[in-house]
Amino acid sequence: MKKDFILIVLGQIISLFGNAILRFALPLYLLDTTGSAALFGLVSALSFIPLILLTPVGGLIADRVNKRNIMVALDFTTAGLILIFSALMGRISIVILLVAFLMLLYGIQGIYQPAVQASIPLLMEGEKLMVGNAIINQVSALSGLLGPVIGGILYGFAGIVPILAVGGVCFFLSAVMEIFIRIPHKKLPDRGGILAAASHDLKESIHFIVREKPVLIKGTVIISIFNLFLSSMIMIGLPVIIKQVLGLSDQMYGYTQGALAAGGLLGGIMTGALTKKMKVQNCYRLLFGAALLLIPMGAVLLMEGSPFLSWLVITVCSFLMMVLSTMFTIQMLTFVQGQTPAHLIGKVVAWVMTFSMCAQPVGQALYGGLFEKFKFQSWGIIFAAAVISGVISVFSKRIFSKIA
Repeated sequence: MKKDFILIVLGQIISLFGNAILRFALPLYLLDTTGSAALFGLVSALSFIPLILLTPVGGLIADRVNKRNIMVALDFTTAGLILIFSALMGRISIVILLVAFLMLLYGIQGIYQPAVQASIPLLMEGEKLMVGNAIINQVSALSGLLGPVIGGILYGFAGIVPILAVGGVCFFLSAVMEIFIRIPHKKLPDRGGILAAASHDLKESIHFIVREKPVLIKGTVIISIFNLFLSSMIMIGLPVIIKQVLGLSDQMYGYTQGALAAGGLLGGIMTGALTKKMKVQNCYRLLFGAALLLIPMGAVLLMEGSPFLSWLVITVCSFLMMVLSTMFTIQMLTFVQGQTPAHLIGKVVAWVMTFSMCAQPVGQALYGGLFEKFKFQSWGIIFAAAVISGVISVFSKRIFSKIA
């Protein structure tokens, strides 16, 4: 691996850990403060919208601006925002403050991630590309593993203040490290101003997706619907079920979030090890397996057994679900990168990410209301999500099997 790729990996470890600890603790702080699952779902949905809207913008910027500079500037900006958030706590409504901060945090990620994803093909070529994607995914999973576990312990014993301090330090250190990265950058032709260049780039990337690679549209629609019914349910349902239905602690919820991240880590390792054996045409099987894992989660809640046993089953199923989800994501991302010309990678990856996520805020708001009203019949919500997700994965076989 090149030195610059190693520096990206190290910077991602630090930055994503800070991001993970904040994204774990802040919504949990809101749920504990208000006790409302509906508000929790609504705030989660609102905070996700900037991620969707700004990801295409991030793609445009990633193809025209030095990707290193994007990462450095955004990490310094996030560290500054954490200082502002800390200073305003207790002075204005916590709901308004959290909505604003989470929207900014997710919006920054929308611009940040296309720069990272567009950098990988420039530093890892040929057969190493899937390995590079697997490594970056493992880094994200590792940070996601440590963030909730450490965040759960810190938050459970000391509250939100140390979470903010750790997050701020992480983003500052990541920005300093990223200053030393060197990523190849080829300046694209000037199209007569910022708006003209943006308009040209958007048209070019959309033409490529719609006309030259229409399978990308079909695949991302499937992923978007899957996110609407399964991913959103997991995101909103887990804290409500573990903390309010089962009556367990913040630390236990942190361990479940850590298990999700551990599943992502194992999924990345398995993808890297099985690169030559995995075929994107068969990735629908991974979606179907994830849908099946919802069944034991619903069953254990229906039987109303020991809270600890229910938590254990839910956590193990979440872990396995994340293994399959990660393997699917890496395959699809590698396929997109491999099919896209270098000068379009940032924009095309950003569009695919945007289309994939666009239904998630709707799902979060929907499940927030459902878990608010049917909190103690959560098993019914989970079974419904399992059936719908299973049907979607079976239907997707026709689409993925046609990928060349």
